[in-house]
Formats: sequence, C-alpha cells, structure tokens
Amino acid sequence: MVTFLGVLISLLLCSIVLLALFKFFHKFWWVPMRITRVMNSQGIRGPPYSFIYGNTKEISNMIKRSTSVPMDISHDIFPRIQPHFDSWLHIYGKNVLYWQGPQPELVVTEPELLKQLMSVRELSTTRVQGVGPVFDKIFGGGLIFSQGEKWAKQRKLAAHAFNGDRLKNMVPAMVESVDTMLKRWKDAGTKEKDVHEEFRTMTSEVIAKIVFGSSYEKGKQIFEKQGELFRLGAKQLSKTRLPGFGMIFKDKENLETDKLLAGIQDIITKIIRNRDYTIVSEDEDNSTTDYLGILLNARHDANDNYKLAIQDIIDECRTFYIAGHGTISLLLTWATLLLGIHTEWQEKARKEVQEVFGNHNPSSEGIARLKKMSMIINETLRLYPPAISTGRKVYKETRVGDLVLPANLSLQIPFLPLHQDREIWGEDAHLFKPERFSEGVANAVNSNPGAFIPFGYGPRICVGNNFGINEAKITLSMILQRYRFTLSPNYVHAPVHYISLRPKSGVQIIFQAL
Repeated sequence: MVTFLGVLISLLLCSIVLLALFKFFHKFWWVPMRITRVMNSQGIRGPPYSFIYGNTKEISNMIKRSTSVPMDISHDIFPRIQPHFDSWLHIYGKNVLYWQGPQPELVVTEPELLKQLMSVRELSTTRVQGVGPVFDKIFGGGLIFSQGEKWAKQRKLAAHAFNGDRLKNMVPAMVESVDTMLKRWKDAGTKEKDVHEEFRTMTSEVIAKIVFGSSYEKGKQIFEKQGELFRLGAKQLSKTRLPGFGMIFKDKENLETDKLLAGIQDIITKIIRNRDYTIVSEDEDNSTTDYLGILLNARHDANDNYKLAIQDIIDECRTFYIAGHGTISLLLTWATLLLGIHTEWQEKARKEVQEVFGNHNPSSEGIARLKKMSMIINETLRLYPPAISTGRKVYKETRVGDLVLPANLSLQIPFLPLHQDREIWGEDAHLFKPERFSEGVANAVNSNPGAFIPFGYGPRICVGNNFGINEAKITLSMILQRYRFTLSPNYVHAPVHYISLRPKSGVQIIFQAL
C-alpha cells in the first residue's frame, strides 16, 4: 500500500513537472517560433528571437553604448535614443518584428500601414501593458493603462476636468507658480540656471494646486515620493532579468518601491478622509473644484457605473502627476534649449508676447492668439517629444489592410522616426524650423496623420494636451517678458530616455534681464 502511494505521488509529481515544462517551452519557444513564421510569411522580419530573453540583452547593450558619451548639438537623436530601432529599420524595412522576452512586438513606421492601424477602433482603444514591474506599481489602475469600461469611465471624468471652462480657471494657478519661480530667480541674482530642475519644481507646484487645491502642500509631498519612484523605475528598466524572477525575489529597488507607494497611499487616503467635502447637486459651472473634488464626486455618484473606489482615486491622482508634471517640465526644458540656440525665434516669440500681453500677465483669452508660440511648441514636440512611443495590443487575430496580426501581438509606434522622416518633412527634417507649422499641423504633415503624434492618437490621445500647451505658453511668455537667454557653454548635449526623453545632465541657460 505504501509502495503504491509512493508510485502515485511520484507519477503526480512527474506529471506536474512535465506540465510546467510543457507550458514553459510553449510560452518561451513554440509560440515565438509560430508567430515568427506567421509574420515572416507576410514579409515582416526582424532580429532573431533568443530563447527566454528575446532581444532584451541586445537592446540594453546597444542603448548603453549609444548613450555612454555626449553628442554634438544636433537634433538627430533617434540613433542615440533608440539605436536598436534605427539599426533594425535600416536592415529589415519600415515595419520590424522583435521580442521583449517572449512577447512579440511589431514596430510600425510605414505611414500607410500606420494610417490603416489608426482606423481600426479595436486597436485604437487598447493599450500595451507591462512597462516593467516597478512601473506597473507606479501607474496602478490609472487612466494611462486601464482598459475597457474602467478606461471609458476614467476618460469621461478626465475630459470633464479638462473642459474649456476649467482650463480657463486653471490659468491663475499657473501664472502664480511661474511668478514665484521668476521672483526666486530675481532674488538669487544668478545668471545661469539649470532650467530642467527649475521647471520640474514649478510644474510640480502647479499640478499639486490643481489636483489637491487647498491641500497642495500635501500634494507636493506625494510628488516628491513619486519622483523617487521614477528614479527607481529607471534603474529597474536598465537591468536584464529572467522573466518572473522579480516576483519571487525582491531586490533593494523593489522593497524601496513598496515603501514609497505605501507612503503615497497613506498621504492621499488621509487627504480624502480629512476632507470636509459635502456632495451637492451636480454643478457643471463649479469650475473651481479641484481634480480631487471631481474624483470624490464620482465616488458618491448615484450611478454604480460611474462610481470610483478610493484606490481608483489614488491611482488617478498619481497618474495626473505622471502625465502632467513630467511631460510639461520636459516640453519647457527642450523649448528653452531650442530658443537659447535659435535666438532669432526667441525674438519673434518675444515680439508676439509683447503684442498680445504687453507687460501684463498672460490671460486665457490671449493664449490662443500666440500663433508663433504654437509653432515653436509644435516643433519642439516634433524634435523632442517627452514620450517617444505609443503602444497598442492585439487581443484577437485582426486583419489590417493586407496584414493578419496574430493575437497577443504588441504594436509599437515610435515617434522619432516618424517625426523626422525625410520623405514627409523634407531633407531638413532634423533642423529646428517652426515655420513648418505656420499653416497648422494638418498642412505640416502632408496627409500623413501618424507623422506628428506627440500626445498619441485616437480615443486614447492624451486628455491633458491642451492643459500642457497652455502651461507651456504661459511659462515661456512670462520668461520672455523678463529675460533674453542663450545656451550656456557648460551645457552638455546628452539626451537619454528614462521613461521620458530628458537631458542627462540638465540644461544650463544664461539669462539676461531686460
């Protein structure tokens, strides 16, 4: 009897081991080989798949080499930032299949295929998951990575938060924060500034006021912790690990991430609980309500389909910071660098600001009249988009034009090769020429909707893009009213990609008071 039981247990253990091995080889070998054959048969090729790791080691090594030293001041940054894509697109064509571990990724830079992809609604509303273990925790269930009905609910709330009237009422908070920064500059009397750090501080204050209103000092504490989380996330992305390893063994970064997230969770939860918030009738004209107020309103919505749990509110507050603070500070940083180099455009922008505002602070009515400023901002976003790609997920087999895309395929749409495609933008595609946008974006892209997508595209386009552009216009206008500036000889041109496109050692600018 004991012998029989031992045999059964041995057989059971063998079966479990064999099943685990089967699943392992199915995921890490059979599926990649099958998808490779399917895509190759349709003319889509790419670097060969390496067992378990895919192309991750190769990508990591190429990026380390390309960013190990600074570059000359040039806006042709694609080979530096994404050297793997730059190399593969030259070898395999404008659409490339590669592998993040066992996950197949299709890079799309062919304008016609991109146009077809953008017309498929099932693809335009999806989003690639799994940026990395740390960033999955950071983003949580917020708008950026949510799906389906939850995404639709969050999108509706965010759109309400950024409607026209609310955007107008955000202008005073923006002006006040920029004015505080400029007074600090004047008091310091220092001519040279690292504008990247200055704008990070200023935009953080704006976001804190708009999200948390009177509790914005607590909001600033949250954002300091969030900044630490991003630095930890960047470290994690640079490491190559065996898939699943981080779920079993937590390293120092993972433990520190958990601690920071717990701190953020605690602060926001206390703000929510301590808020003496009375739900009144839905008042669409109550535009002074901060973003947290809008989320709290949704928590008490009579319709269960629109209710938010406390965790949803916490995730949304964090998402707002990620999307609003980092993106805008980088847009301002790169725009200031470009205007510090191209001083003729700085003078054109200053003249326009003086014509529209004189010596007065910017107003919501005047912002829309800054046409040259719009051109400068669009050209900055073309050359230095804060996000360098957008992704979509194929959940079921989908036909797009002549292509049949297999289920579980991820789509990667990198911005830089599209934003600087010579066939679309001309031979001067790598030069700073805001006049490209003198007749608007539609005329600039020559009927290629995917040629300029700094905020993404379709239903998932960044809901706060007008908020960001307004803040950039206000900040640049107030600086131009008070200073002329040039790029410092101490500046080292070394763009890097740590979740967003940023200067490795800041951007040093020399300011001269007018």
